[in-house]
Amino acid sequence: MTSRERVQKALSFEKPDRVPIDLGGLRASGINAVVYDELKRRMGINTPTKTHDSMQILAEIELEMVDRLHIDVVPLDIGTVKWDEQSAEEGVAKKLFCGTQVYFPPATTITEKADGSWLQAKGDGVPFAHMPKDGFYFDFIRTTTSGKPIDPTLFKPKDSVSDEELELIANRARFLYDNTDKAILGWGASISMVGLSALLSDNITQGSLDEWLYMLIAEKETATEMMGRYVDATISCMKLYRQAVGDRCAIWGIASDDAGTQRGELIAPELFGELIAPHYKRLCDWVHANTNWKTLVHSCGSVYHLIPHWIDAGVDILNPIQISATNMEPERLKDEFGGKIVFWGGGCDTQKVLPTGTREEIRQHVKRNIEILGKDGGFIFTQVHNIQQNVPIENVETMLEAAYEFGRN
Repeated sequence: MTSRERVQKALSFEKPDRVPIDLGGLRASGINAVVYDELKRRMGINTPTKTHDSMQILAEIELEMVDRLHIDVVPLDIGTVKWDEQSAEEGVAKKLFCGTQVYFPPATTITEKADGSWLQAKGDGVPFAHMPKDGFYFDFIRTTTSGKPIDPTLFKPKDSVSDEELELIANRARFLYDNTDKAILGWGASISMVGLSALLSDNITQGSLDEWLYMLIAEKETATEMMGRYVDATISCMKLYRQAVGDRCAIWGIASDDAGTQRGELIAPELFGELIAPHYKRLCDWVHANTNWKTLVHSCGSVYHLIPHWIDAGVDILNPIQISATNMEPERLKDEFGGKIVFWGGGCDTQKVLPTGTREEIRQHVKRNIEILGKDGGFIFTQVHNIQQNVPIENVETMLEAAYEFGRN
């Protein structure tokens, strides 16, 4: 069975020959560039390491490593497609605090402050992200709470794609489809309804999370109109991406919407169902009517009470399945939602088990999660979110070996 067939079986709630494995298929299933660099050198691959995400310093998983690690999914990420086609030496070489050299995308601008911390700047030289000395990743420099009132007239979501970008994405999709047997996960036009404040938090609108949440309660009509425009713009872009990649993609990420905290949903489920779910449905309806793609939503945290709304809206896949969060136990999720939504993640807890567990604890943890979530298909193995820089390399090796071993049983 090819990787493409294996993933399709799992997405159709059928049992494949083994549980499909993802590492780096999206920016919430990745691996820190330092850990990846050590992993591949242990396997005798000594190529320069490229970062796929300059904020989180995630590695681009090379196709040779995709095969060696039994990975079944490859990304078609609009944000990095040009960088994917370039050599590492065309990027910006930086030695991280730990001493490992990695290559950032060519346009990356990083400067060092007097205290040793790093700033990442836009093309105009204005810093937008900060990493403290000896840090592992950048954080945005922007208002997240207590912003100014939101002016909805200034919200102008992207509704078109340049010809250059479409050509790049078409060529990359064709290359991956013709030269690998992997399932392709596309990510470009997408929505973030709970996290819409992230798009409003700039020097013009000064929107913030709390201001947006206030609007969802106090200004429902205005918030609904804004979300409607957002979906309109997203569909306009998706039409162009669909023309570019055709049926080569198996999955498309339609939303990155971190709607949960560790202990519960960020927004009341009833309010989510009333105001936000209809916009998800309109987007999913368009995708299902016009493509062969399965729709994927990313949301961290405890989102148990939102899952029925996503299912009713037509969402096919949920990631990352944060099994350490409240109400997100694998048994509960599989019992209540198995066969209705695909679980993409939840294979290994990255908060406690992966960084601190013994190799045997990790093996048994992975085995148990595969037995529960992988029963009767509907499961793609990947860890809960990204593998961080301080995770022991032996633990990463153990997790991936266990996923391959127990996924075949």
